[in-house]
Amino acid sequence: MARHAWRLAPVLLAVLLSGCAWLTPNLHAPHLRVLGVRVLRADFWQQQLRVRLRVRNPNSISLPIESLQYSLALNGRRVADGRSTRHFTVPPHGTAEFDTEVTANMAGALFSLFGRGRAHPVRYRLRGKVELARGLLRELPFDERGKFVLK
Repeated sequence: MARHAWRLAPVLLAVLLSGCAWLTPNLHAPHLRVLGVRVLRADFWQQQLRVRLRVRNPNSISLPIESLQYSLALNGRRVADGRSTRHFTVPPHGTAEFDTEVTANMAGALFSLFGRGRAHPVRYRLRGKVELARGLLRELPFDERGKFVLK
């Protein structure tokens, strides 16, 4: 009887592992878009920026976002790393907008923002990860590019 149990062990293991894969939802990374950047305070060494973000959920289930870690590049120059710990939920196939403040520790951030004037679009790249408040899959990476006009 014990010999037969050992022969069934690989089959039982395969069934258990396929069950775990079935329980883990196939989540897609959310899409983030920079809607605008506002300079709050600035001197030569440090700039305090308010970044307005829109999160779009491409999934059929809600995303309970616990935190967001990201790096922001403007016009090809990395200007800041940030973390938002504001908890919010993005509904299925829905969007949510929020502001986050970030400190850029380089004079180049101002040149990236004001180099061509306020009327010209600013190219951005936003990379990082979204940390979910619950579920088996707790982190979703993202890498987004786009443009915005300075306000």
